[in-house]
Amino acid sequence: MAVDPWTWYWLSVVALTLLIFLPVSRLIWVLAVRRLERRRGDLLTIDERKGQLIRARFLGLLLSALFSLLFNYQILGMSDLP
Repeated sequence: MAVDPWTWYWLSVVALTLLIFLPVSRLIWVLAVRRLERRRGDLLTIDERKGQLIRARFLGLLLSALFSLLFNYQILGMSDLP
């Protein structure tokens, strides 16, 4: 039984999104916190850091999913399929 190429594509998209979500969101969070601390000249509070973490996770999910969609589309050659 062969797996449909589109099914394989969507499974690959989900797998890659899950694999790169944590590093991407952590990178976004660290860069955002450092930028805000540098601008303000002092450390952020715990609540401000939590707010930045929520924002970073949201952006990380969007960026990871978008990258995964485009990457797998190109690598798996989905444009050649009907």
